[in-house]
Amino acid sequence: MKYSIGFRNSILRKVLPPENRSIYGVAKESGISPITIHGWLAKLKDGKLDLNLEDGEPPPDQRAAAQKLRLLLESHSLAPEARGEWLRQQGLHTEHLALWEQELEDLVTDKQEALKKENAELKKKIKDLEKQAARDQKAMAEALALLTLKKKVDALWGVEEEDSSPQS
Repeated sequence: MKYSIGFRNSILRKVLPPENRSIYGVAKESGISPITIHGWLAKLKDGKLDLNLEDGEPPPDQRAAAQKLRLLLESHSLAPEARGEWLRQQGLHTEHLALWEQELEDLVTDKQEALKKENAELKKKIKDLEKQAARDQKAMAEALALLTLKKKVDALWGVEEEDSSPQS
């Protein structure tokens, strides 16, 4: 079976210093053969492996949200018997899937809360603008009424409007 470079390197880091965990414990935890880990250690010792090289795949905790979602959906479409092999091929553990589900739920919840807050702020702003428009409309109506009254008073008292054109 082919394992991803990221998965292989994560297993090797667990059995090498500073962790120095038991090969059999790590093998049992990850569901792979201890012989496979011994083979990887032998290749590492011979210089045929490099722990610093990655296969272009970021570690599970540094993957993008879209990639996490895609992998979660893909994992849910698999039969339970095939999920373990698929996880190893992807360099993942079941804990990653649970964490990602929680992360994505939190992300969606945070986004919904932000949208609700923004919606409430926009509604408040619209209400304030409507109040201001109503005040402005009343003020314009008052100004129009005063102007109309002034013209009527001027017409009753016979006051002529001043000409703004220059006299020669």
